[in-house]
Amino acid sequence: MFCDECKQKPATVHFTQFFNGTKMETHLCDTCAAKKGALFMNGQFSIPNLLGSFLGHTFGILQQTAASPNNLTCSHCGVTFNDITHTGKLGCAECYREFDQALEPTLRRIHGNSQHVGKVPSRGGEKVLIKKKIERLKAQLQEAVTAERYEQAAEIRDSIKELEKQLE
Repeated sequence: MFCDECKQKPATVHFTQFFNGTKMETHLCDTCAAKKGALFMNGQFSIPNLLGSFLGHTFGILQQTAASPNNLTCSHCGVTFNDITHTGKLGCAECYREFDQALEPTLRRIHGNSQHVGKVPSRGGEKVLIKKKIERLKAQLQEAVTAERYEQAAEIRDSIKELEKQLE
């Protein structure tokens, strides 16, 4: 298979994109892929470039202006947001707090949410599930009391007590 761009060299880089249910494939040689600049550094595939592309580095999603997050610097480790977009790596745990406004849209786009929810272990996770259910019921209880639905509130209160007994 030859490169879709130059049609002379064998294709060694293959991109597959899905857009509105349509599959688009692009086959490029190393030279044409490097010219495109996507995900490559010195002609080699680069994971940091892939991660940085999610932050807008490769595809120009973020504009560099005076108010741009690219001008921000982490006060703890000294990494700039521009460094993060180039490497795809954060410098330290504090970078998440320092760059939260700039990272949130990207995290939401990649993961579907910007807040880590985690998993419940299959063994021994019963207590965690019960605690989460109690939290939900307490929120429902508060809503019922606020809306003056006292009979429903009493039922929810009883359910909470039963679940709390299971935790003991």
